[in-house]
Amino acid sequence: MMKLNRRAAIAGLTASPLAIARAQTVDFPDRPLRLVVGFPPGGPNDLLARVIAPGIGERLGRTVVVENKAGANGEIAASFTAKAPADGSVIMLASNGSTTVAPALNKNMPYDVRTDFVAVVPVGINPMLLVVRNDLPARNVAELLALARAQPGKLNGASAGAGGATHLALELFKSLGKLDIVHVPYKGGGPAMADLMAGLVDIYFGGLSTALPHVKAGKMRSLGQTSTVRSQAAPDIPTIAESGLAGYEAAISYGIFLPVGVPAALVEKLHKAVDTTIRSPEIAKKFADLGADPQFGSPQEFARYVADDFAKWARLAKEAGLKAE
Repeated sequence: MMKLNRRAAIAGLTASPLAIARAQTVDFPDRPLRLVVGFPPGGPNDLLARVIAPGIGERLGRTVVVENKAGANGEIAASFTAKAPADGSVIMLASNGSTTVAPALNKNMPYDVRTDFVAVVPVGINPMLLVVRNDLPARNVAELLALARAQPGKLNGASAGAGGATHLALELFKSLGKLDIVHVPYKGGGPAMADLMAGLVDIYFGGLSTALPHVKAGKMRSLGQTSTVRSQAAPDIPTIAESGLAGYEAAISYGIFLPVGVPAALVEKLHKAVDTTIRSPEIAKKFADLGADPQFGSPQEFARYVADDFAKWARLAKEAGLKAE
């Protein structure tokens, strides 16, 4: 056995606890942290980020600055985050549109959500509403299914763009219901809903926060919402799954991600900071105003959700022959 002289031994005894403590102390960089979102200011991703950023910063003891890296349906921000230093300085709030849906449709993405990111914590979920023109002879999901099956190829469904969330919500509805509904892509949700209200298209899956005001104004009818549980913002509207199409779920979900390689201690610190922030009644109220419901879960649970969501859309894309445009 190696022997130490008395002076060295004493030095080792006095220095070791401090050295160990320093080695075990892992913290975020002592500078403002960047909370990256892949869309311009004013959209759901951006608004949710700005709602939670102050609380996260307060709990981490750092300033958290929201940074918009808009473009390519959130893919620019995701690519940037995937290549960022693994020190916790860059955090991403992203929807499943850029993390699971787009990669499921496009095999040539510059990142892979399963290998390039750490899924830290879910943040919220924003269901869509299945809305129809006012004179469509279907008052609920069961009647719409019966109508579509009785008239294959006669009904049409609008989307805000091919390959986007509203399109995939329609395709999943068609797949599970074994329906022949003609897809009509638009350049944005606004024109799609305008034509629905004008009676030019039959059905549309629109974001709850944008479609619900038109439903309340009597300009269109809602037959169901796309989440697995009823949103707090629309408790009187049943889910599509409970209305006759078991297994249907196509909500827009949001979560926090870090680049792969970030120390586990920082992942846990960030998870706790975000989770505590979104449990605040004040934050829950702000989420409701945005048509979103807070979501909670451990990093492991969130990672499983991300993997399952990717698998679902990849399976649908293969079955329906869908590709990103």
